Amino acid sequence: MRSNTKLIHSVPVDELTGAISVPIYQTSTFVQEAPGINRGFDYSRTNNPTRASLENLIAILEEGLVGAAFGSGLAAIDAIVKLLKSGDEIIAVDDIYGGAFRLFCQVYEKFGITVKYVDTTEAENVFEAIGPRTKLIWIETPTNPTLKITDIEAIGKIAKANRCLFCVDNTFASPALQKPLSLGADIVVHSATKYLGGHSDLIAGLVVAKDPDIGQKIKFIQNASGAILGPFDSWLLIRGIETLPLRVKQHCANAQLVAEFLERHPEVNKVYYPGLPAHRNHTIAARQATGFGGIVSFTLVNDTEKAAQDFAARTQLFKLAESLGGVKSLLCHPASMTHKSIPAQKRRAAGVADSLIRLSVGLEDAEDLIKDLEQNLPGTQKLEFENQHVEPRVAAID
Repeated sequence: MRSNTKLIHSVPVDELTGAISVPIYQTSTFVQEAPGINRGFDYSRTNNPTRASLENLIAILEEGLVGAAFGSGLAAIDAIVKLLKSGDEIIAVDDIYGGAFRLFCQVYEKFGITVKYVDTTEAENVFEAIGPRTKLIWIETPTNPTLKITDIEAIGKIAKANRCLFCVDNTFASPALQKPLSLGADIVVHSATKYLGGHSDLIAGLVVAKDPDIGQKIKFIQNASGAILGPFDSWLLIRGIETLPLRVKQHCANAQLVAEFLERHPEVNKVYYPGLPAHRNHTIAARQATGFGGIVSFTLVNDTEKAAQDFAARTQLFKLAESLGGVKSLLCHPASMTHKSIPAQKRRAAGVADSLIRLSVGLEDAEDLIKDLEQNLPGTQKLEFENQHVEPRVAAID
C-alpha cells in the first residue's frame, strides 16, 4: 500500500455508526458494566476513543508502537524528561527551542537533572560529551531556528553504545519527510501545533516510542500527570494529519523558491535552508529526509537587531506571530520572541544572531510571497522572479 493511501485509511471508520469521520467523544466518563469491567474506557483522562484514534495514527506514521497525545508540545517534552531521575544528565542540541531550554533550565535543573548543550551536527561532539550520568540525548533536526541538521543514524549508534535514550524532536520535518525511529531514535516528540495540525487552530503535543516498555512508561506519566489532549483538539489534529503529505509538499516547494530568492538578493547576508546546496549539512538532510521543509531563516546585510525587527513589522503576507507550520505564512524575530528565554550569550553562541529572521513559508503562491519579501528588503532593486516550478521529492509515509 502506498504512503498516502496508508495514511488516509489508518483513520478508522466508526464501528458503531459507520461514520467516515472519527467521532468526537466529548465525555468525561463511561458507564461500566460492573465495577472494573468496561468497554476499554473508564475515564477520559486515562483514555478517550477520539484521542486513542489519534495516538494510534501517529504511531503508525512514525513507525513506532505507542503514541501519546498531550495538551501542548511542552507537555509532551515534560513527560519524556519525567523518565529520568535526580542526578541524570541530558545532552541536548545547542540550537534548542526556547521553550525546551526554559523547561530544562528553570524547572528540571533544580530537581537535579542537568543539561549539557553541544553542537550535535558533529557526532564526535556528542560522543565526547557523554559521561556516566548521561541518560538522554535530545536533538532537533532541523533545529529551530537555524535549521542545523544532525545525522540521526550516527547519533543513534552512539546512544545505543552508551545505553542512553535518544529522542528526536521531529516537529520541523514531520513524519511526511523524516522517520527518526527507523534511523535509530527511541522516542519522537512533536509540537503537533505546527505541521501536523497545520491550520494554526490548536495546541497539542505528541510522543511516539519504538519500545513498548518506554511507551507504557510515557502513558503512565500521561495519566498520572494529566496533561492530556482533549477530544475536540484530538479530532482537529486527526483532520489536519489527513492532508499532511499534500500540505508539506507545497510548503517545501514554496520554501525552496523563497530560499533561492533570498540567497541571491544583495541585501541578504546569510540564508539558512537545508535545501540549498550551500547549506553545510545539505547532503545529510537529503539522505535522511525526503524533503527540506517549510522553514527558512536569514539575516540581513544590515546585521542589527533593529533592522530585523523593522523588516519583520513591514511585511503584508508574512504575518508577525509566534508559531509556524500553518497554511498562512508567518515570520518572527527569534531573539525577541521564540528564543527570548535563552540567555543572549548562549543564544548567539548557538548561531541565533540578534538579527535572525525566521520564516514559516505557507501555502500562498510563491510569487506573491517573494514579492512581499522583496518590496520590504532595505535598498532593494526589483529582481525578476523566474516562474520556475519546483517539484520536491514526494513525501513518503510508508
